[in-house]
This record gives sequence, C-alpha cells and structure tokens, in this order.
Amino acid sequence: MKEKIFAALKNVKYPGFEQDIMTLDIVEEFSLSGDLVKIRLKPIHADEEFKAALVKNIEDALVALNLKVEATFGSTSHEPPRKEPPPKKDIPGVKKIIPVASGKGGVGKSTVSANLAIALAKEGYKVGLLDLDVYGPSVPIMLGIEGLQNQGNDGKLRPVDKYGIRTMSIGFLLEKDKALIWRGPLIGKIIKQFFYDVDWGELDYLLLDLPPGTGDVQITLIQSLPIYGAVVVTTPQNVALADVEKAINMFNQTDSRILGIIENMSGFLCPHCEKESHIFGHGGGKKESERFDLPLLGEIPLEGKITETGDSGEPIALGDGKISDLFRDIARNLAKG
Repeated sequence: MKEKIFAALKNVKYPGFEQDIMTLDIVEEFSLSGDLVKIRLKPIHADEEFKAALVKNIEDALVALNLKVEATFGSTSHEPPRKEPPPKKDIPGVKKIIPVASGKGGVGKSTVSANLAIALAKEGYKVGLLDLDVYGPSVPIMLGIEGLQNQGNDGKLRPVDKYGIRTMSIGFLLEKDKALIWRGPLIGKIIKQFFYDVDWGELDYLLLDLPPGTGDVQITLIQSLPIYGAVVVTTPQNVALADVEKAINMFNQTDSRILGIIENMSGFLCPHCEKESHIFGHGGGKKESERFDLPLLGEIPLEGKITETGDSGEPIALGDGKISDLFRDIARNLAKG
C-alpha cells in the first residue's frame, strides 16, 4: 500500500509549479495506520490559503485509495538544523539578470524579449540575450543568426554579436527540424552550462527568454542565479491572464522580485480605416498589474510588421516609428526598476 501512496503523491503538483511534491522534496515522511495516512510536510513559507490548497490536493489524490489524510507542516522553530541549499552563483561580468516569463505559450514572449534587448542596447546598455525556450527556440530566427554560434579555444561558448546584443540560444545545439527530447536533470545541466560556460563578457543586462509555464528551466534558474527581477508577458485575453497568476506566484513564492508586466497584442489598428479593435480583449494587463501591485511596463499592439520583421531576422525595434518607440519606453521603464 505504501507504494500506491507514494505513486499517488507523485501525481500531486506543487501549486504554481509543474513538478510534483515528491520530486520537489516537500514530503518529509508519511505513515499508514488503518485507513489514515499521516503526512508530515516540510516547512514552507506560504499563507494558510496556499497550505490549505496543497493539503486539499493531497486529499484528492488519496481518496481513490479510500484513505483519509492527516497532514502537518514542520515547524522551523522545532526542526533540527538542516543543510542549507547551495548559494546562488553570479554569472561573471553580468550585472543584472532579468528572466522574461509567461504563464502560457503564444503570447509573444520571445518577440518581446528580442525587441526589448535591442531597445535596451539602443539606450546605450551592454545587453545579452539567452534563449532558454528548450522546446521552441525562436530567437535565432528573429535575429537572423541561425547556425552562427561558435566555441573558443578555452572551451567556452561564444555568443553571437548582432544588433548590439550578445545572443546565445539552446537552438544552436539542435539540428534543424529535430524535436528536443530531454528529461529534467539533463535540461538542468545544460541550462547551467549556458549560465557559466558562455563567455558573456561585461553586460549591464542579461535577458533570459524562458519557456512558458513553471517547469524545469524556471526551477533551475531560480535555484541557481541571483535574479535582479523578472518580467511577465501576457495578452489581454482571460485565458492568458489566468496563467499570469501562476508565473507571478512562482516568483513570489521563491522571493524573486518582479519588475512588471508587459501586455502584448493589446489592440489592433486597422491599416485601412485606422479603427482600433481589441481582438483579445482590453485592459487585462493593467488590471493584473493593479491586482498584484506591479508596474505595467508597457502595452504593445497587434501589428503585422512586428511579425514580418521578426520572420525576416530584423526586429522592429531596430528601426524608427511608433512600435520601436514603445519598446524604447519599456526599456526605459525597465531600467528605472
């Protein structure tokens, strides 16, 4: 029966993360007495509502085994000294590390990351861009740098210098049109190599284009690096806003600062009649920023030229015009944080 209990607990996701509570080592111990499972959970820094939701998830997982649950959280005041997690390690030469995250895919996070990096460079900062979207690396296409990565004589990887930014992508390691089939531990290992085995040089900002969600890449990042602050990208539609909360909670629960929210695809201006249409809703990013007391860094409209320039490898922030100015404004707002 203990094996069945263990298997059931492996299906319980830690709220806000894609990993289960056994993988994250949240369960300290459990015992079975009749139909009662006593579970001792490690101390977590969260409010009572969060803890109650976690216990409810555990109860739901064990109800199929006709078991009752008595869950308790360990107390830090009565716990024996525990081994401290390894200290976070800086990336040599990098002043500020900024993850660009999203709760779901399809919100234009990579497009925002690439154009924001260029906008920061145009403001005079030394900028790097690390594409960590392990399942859909698109930054090389957006910057027109597919296959340009190289390795130095010292074994370190060299970022590609283009448009005033230094770029490295996990896409450089993949064969074209090949799917990435990696398990969590391997992903964590390769991600750390991108942090510490790349010759980044001296940077004011290193933007990290993350995959959507709260998976292995995000956990490795949070555990490994001292983050200056995160940026969350969303669209105005409710389905995207619902997932924004997960991304925000992930950073909040790990004491990582959030610099603000960027709303992408905020409105569509018809090139013929110049009438604005809100295809994905309106004001969602502002509403979420107010709800979480976070700055709204900027709103980017749905504009065909953004896609066209990204597909051609010449992001729209390179030029002049309204959209380029919006990215420059966001870069300035980001630098104020």
